Amino acid sequence: MAEFKVVIADPNTGETFQREVDGQDANRFLGRDIGDEIGGDAVGLSEHTIAITGGSDETGRPMREDVSGTRLKELLLEGGVGFEPSREGERKRITVRGREIDNDVAQINVSVVEGDDVAAALGEGDADADDADEE
Repeated sequence: MAEFKVVIADPNTGETFQREVDGQDANRFLGRDIGDEIGGDAVGLSEHTIAITGGSDETGRPMREDVSGTRLKELLLEGGVGFEPSREGERKRITVRGREIDNDVAQINVSVVEGDDVAAALGEGDADADDADEE
């Protein structure tokens, strides 16, 4: 059975939220590629549309949009997803995962494409502010 940690980014506020999904909600992500848009019902955002922006597997290998399928591939990278060079001209061979989501993916990064007030829809935001005021 698939189980994922989903990191939801709200581009309007710059906040991120984490949700763990399993069962039928997790199955909605299986077979999807980076860039696909789906309904937010799987993560508790029924009135929103989310787009898959990336992810990583259990060992931390990042998903790359330019690698097809679910396979692992070694790439010689000059920068981008999976490698940040520390000096000009530096390259490094890195193992990355393909753009399709399967059971080996542990974390999925998504961004809200349509819909407003993500924090309220997830039941967060104002409750944290109230707790801070009480202290």
